[in-house]
Amino acid sequence: CVCVWVVLGLLLACAATLCSSAVVPEQTVSLLFAQTAGDLNEFPKQGETVVVNPWHYLHRMSMNRLMIASTAPFMGSMGPNPSDGCMWGLPMQLSWLLNSGRLADPTGQTTCGVETEDRMCISPNSWWACQNYFVSAIPFLCAAEQGMLGAGVMVQMENPDGFEEYCTTYADCSAKYPEVVAKWDAFYQGLKASVDSTLPDNEKKDALLGLFWDGQMTSMRTAAVCKAKQSSYSPVETSFANNWMVSAEYVAGARFHFNLDNAVMFAAPMPTRLLKEGDNPPDIADLTTEENHTLTTFSWINSINNALGGTLVNLWHRAMCSVSTREKGRDMMSQLMLNPAFATNTFVSIITEMVINC
Repeated sequence: CVCVWVVLGLLLACAATLCSSAVVPEQTVSLLFAQTAGDLNEFPKQGETVVVNPWHYLHRMSMNRLMIASTAPFMGSMGPNPSDGCMWGLPMQLSWLLNSGRLADPTGQTTCGVETEDRMCISPNSWWACQNYFVSAIPFLCAAEQGMLGAGVMVQMENPDGFEEYCTTYADCSAKYPEVVAKWDAFYQGLKASVDSTLPDNEKKDALLGLFWDGQMTSMRTAAVCKAKQSSYSPVETSFANNWMVSAEYVAGARFHFNLDNAVMFAAPMPTRLLKEGDNPPDIADLTTEENHTLTTFSWINSINNALGGTLVNLWHRAMCSVSTREKGRDMMSQLMLNPAFATNTFVSIITEMVINC
């Protein structure tokens, strides 16, 4: 229908306006949003190609800002404000990684990312930075390909020598990681198709969150190519990283809605430094009670899953079988992560009951 394409064109024009907007939400001060690019024209160019340096924090954060702005007009089912979109977890994650020192070179061979040297530098040797690349650079390249950033936009990522795991263009990523690209393409296509959807807002929101988490988790699982980089960290940090990855399975299964408020709330209790030998949560003295609780909860979730041969994750995904159960799942994950008084045995018993009712 011609009218649908007219509406879609207006939404994309609105997205372009948002991208160049100077209005920055107050909660994003810690992200350094005000220092990031609000428009593609602020990036350097080689001919007609926009060149992004994903190994500089402000460039990588700029990609998040532009993705949020360009998708906001399509996310009315999630709330009336730009801060209600579902992509706010991505910049919050990147900010946490910067401020906790996890983007720095763990090998010590360079000063990249070191607080007193080159803090804005993101090291390609960092496991955390590598994992984050798959949920920042690739979805950004897909957003450009799908016209979210404007018609005919071409983007290329800078890449340091000797790191073949990082793809640099849409074509390169499609060749190296076709499943990741396909999932992010489907997300952006789903956003545009939602303009014509007659679904109630709660079902439309649930469907869009499903597409988003398909892209997010496919990216995170594909980031297994980063695994060797974990050898540069302490066993305690490596264990936390693996626990964090498993915890993401539960958040994704519930199709958690990381709007800005939720993203801020869930980022707050994340550990504010790299873990070292001798750290033993919940008794790490220089971390807060909330940070110790997060580490303990992540560890518990993974240990129970391992003890059950991986069946707890499968059980959780089976329990998340409808819009209503996923809404309950989101509330339960919030309780588990943010409320130290929430009993872990209650978590397992509720999952079992939910599976029976599916």
